[in-house]
Amino acid sequence: MIMTTLLKVEKITKKFGDFYANDQISFEVNKSEVLAILGENGAGKTTLMNILFGHYTPDAGNVNFEGNAIEFGNTNNAIKLGIGMVHQHFTLAENLTVLENIIIGRQSIFSLSLPKRQARVKILELSKKFGLPINPDELVANLSVSEKQRIEILKTLFLDCKLLILDEPTAALTPQETDALFSTIRNMIETGLSVILISHKLNEILAVSDRIIVLRNGSSVGEIDTNSADRKKIAEMIVGKKIDYPQKKKIPRKSKVLSLVDVSYDKTDAPNLSKVNLDLYGGQILGIAGVAGNGQTTLAKILSGHFKPTDGKIVFNEAKSVLTSPKSFMDLGVAYIPEDRNSDGIVGDMEIWENAIMTEMDDPYLRNSLGIINKKTSFDRSENLCETYDIRMQSIRQRSRLLSGGNVQKLLLGRWLMRKPKIIIACQPTRGLDEGAIASIQNLLLKAQQNGSAIILISEDLDELLTISDDISVMYKGMLSDPTETSSTDKLSIGLRMAGDGFL
Repeated sequence: MIMTTLLKVEKITKKFGDFYANDQISFEVNKSEVLAILGENGAGKTTLMNILFGHYTPDAGNVNFEGNAIEFGNTNNAIKLGIGMVHQHFTLAENLTVLENIIIGRQSIFSLSLPKRQARVKILELSKKFGLPINPDELVANLSVSEKQRIEILKTLFLDCKLLILDEPTAALTPQETDALFSTIRNMIETGLSVILISHKLNEILAVSDRIIVLRNGSSVGEIDTNSADRKKIAEMIVGKKIDYPQKKKIPRKSKVLSLVDVSYDKTDAPNLSKVNLDLYGGQILGIAGVAGNGQTTLAKILSGHFKPTDGKIVFNEAKSVLTSPKSFMDLGVAYIPEDRNSDGIVGDMEIWENAIMTEMDDPYLRNSLGIINKKTSFDRSENLCETYDIRMQSIRQRSRLLSGGNVQKLLLGRWLMRKPKIIIACQPTRGLDEGAIASIQNLLLKAQQNGSAIILISEDLDELLTISDDISVMYKGMLSDPTETSSTDKLSIGLRMAGDGFL
């Protein structure tokens, strides 16, 4: 079949200071094609997409769309040409309807009203044509994550988009919602549209793309047809080396270390919990699945002492409840890997060695009785941590914010593992990481399990939960299901529970 080129990218280069975000990247996108772009954090994917969509101007190179040169640094021009982009984080007005969100900003500021009648007809036609069911009159605040994503896609289609860029589109979707999105993408391809898909999830890329391009350190390192692609080979292209994938082992379960008894949380500062019951044993990995916003973060903060339940009790080692505070929970052997590693896990402007010892200020080996830090012993401890947990850095005096996402996460996890914790609360520990970093983090968790730690793994990645968890529970609107052995469940049944099946 003869392919018609829609987009042609030639030797695009973009520098930030002396750093090459993109270095002479060239590729093409054909009409009616899904092109996947893979690469670890910092590989240059987002910078490249921002150039295509008009946010950035490259230092060198050309981009042609349907034979016409793109005007760099002009988003309106990219939209008029037919390029649309759906970002991972949506840009919707929650207090407006679906219809108003799609058409707002599409008319002159001197217009007295929005052109709703014609727009409604077009939206309903697009909705039917591409399999994107939506009620134009529904308030966006009342919609699910997948429905909000449909609006973002409809916004681009409403403007007669010919090339749609999707940035991590399945990050917060259930498996069923992901399948529905892929069905929509296939409908687009059948009608002549093209899609650039950015994702960390190799299984999904292999399921829906036609070709794959891999970026590493700002450069293109390979291109392959999806039909002939091998998952392990692609992962090795992404990270530039062989990957040590986690191998789950059966670990004898030890005594109970933690129980939640009818725990509820009823405040306005976070999603609420409703009578959550949970038992956790030494040597167990309990996975917790759920669509974002159903109470997982609230649960993690309660389990780590950051939130106090409004009702119910927390029991450690069959003993009485203790004072609710991060420090008291730490003293009981609880380690907490927060969802936002950069905001809640490290202080980015502090040096690596400072972040490495931050939790150890009770240790007389690291500070004297006056509270003055012993830099030599602190440096030694930090160097040992970084070497033990393979944290790639220039120096322990480096600002922590300059570390990659994977190395930040290894710093966080290594800092806790040095304490030999009894319980690890790991909240989205591999979110946004590349295949190599994901494997490293998962292997560290499995090793901690083998050493007797009990682990609660909160993740939206069902492949991760099914790979390393012993049991899986699901959170839905603040409720937690009973655990199911991982060996006796699958994505379909977990996805149904994530959508509310089985909850009252």
